[in-house]
Amino acid sequence: MKRTIVVLVIMILANIPSVISVTENGDQFADLPDYFNWRDINGTDFTTPAKDQSPAPTCETYALVAALETLMQYQVGSLFEPDLSEAHLYFYAGGTYEAGGVNVQDAANYLVEYGVPDEGCFPDPHRPYDYPFESLPGWKNRTVKIQSWGWIENNEDSIKNALIEYGPLIICIHIYEDFYQYRDGVYKHTSGERVGGHLVALVGYDDNKQCWIVKNSWGSRWGEDGWFKMAYDQDIFIPRCYGGTGIMYIDGVYGNFMPDIPKIQIEQPKIYHTYLFGFEFPSLFRKLPGLQNAAPRIVGKHTVKINATNTNKVEFYLDGELQFIDEEPPYEWELDTTSGLHTIETLAYNEQNMSKDIVDVFVLV
Repeated sequence: MKRTIVVLVIMILANIPSVISVTENGDQFADLPDYFNWRDINGTDFTTPAKDQSPAPTCETYALVAALETLMQYQVGSLFEPDLSEAHLYFYAGGTYEAGGVNVQDAANYLVEYGVPDEGCFPDPHRPYDYPFESLPGWKNRTVKIQSWGWIENNEDSIKNALIEYGPLIICIHIYEDFYQYRDGVYKHTSGERVGGHLVALVGYDDNKQCWIVKNSWGSRWGEDGWFKMAYDQDIFIPRCYGGTGIMYIDGVYGNFMPDIPKIQIEQPKIYHTYLFGFEFPSLFRKLPGLQNAAPRIVGKHTVKINATNTNKVEFYLDGELQFIDEEPPYEWELDTTSGLHTIETLAYNEQNMSKDIVDVFVLV
């Protein structure tokens, strides 16, 4: 026991994340409950809705942000719907699409040193390539940080205890072909080749169903509204993931949880949708030659619709040029432009701050 304490002190002083193990804490796991879920803490769901990272390889930061947002709401004690910028954390921590991701340790260290601002500072454009990036001026005043992070040993009791003590965990898992066909129930790999790795947020467990409860980042149309249950299986975790155990915790969340900012979201057009003279349909074929993956496809004139709160006015830009200013809700603008790929950017203002949202669109006619 003394040796363990000495080792931990040395690691803390050297800023080396420790690995928390069931063996370090004796029998404290004997009274673990049969069920625990951050979606049901005395009847309250402290998680935020499942998001869609596609078509970018940004799962590391989507998993980290999922854990952060849950802990923010739990710490405040109310459901204020935080929305942090996964794209900011990804690129500012050194991620590139060409490299296929960001080192999750680099992203966690970035959270310790700099934090991550809200989505309005750097909205995800859902592009399948690297691009120049910069968050809005003043983003450093809108950040949420963590004090520390570390790894959890790959055994059920250690994982369960860490879920209860620290909050949702960031886990690296193997992806097999049969995972893409998951719809509901408890997933356990039974067929198909291993096709890669993925990072997701582990939020709970259920001993009666012998499964983990997990939040994915493939949108709400996948799985159980973006969630899935994963059978207890130590082999599903990727060992030595980014130099760790494949199971990460974060601790000591603090910062500007609720900045006085406008919130803005482009509700139409939205990614992976097609608009035919104002009628909306899910895009049947996500990948077509000559069309940017994820970009909405528009035929005919289209009304750009905005959901904005705490907002005095909204500016609409097309390919970097100001097109329209709307000072009254509902905030809308009639898009009528030439064929080809275009970028719609919206800026919302209140008395103190501004926020933005962005979407690339492909106009067909």
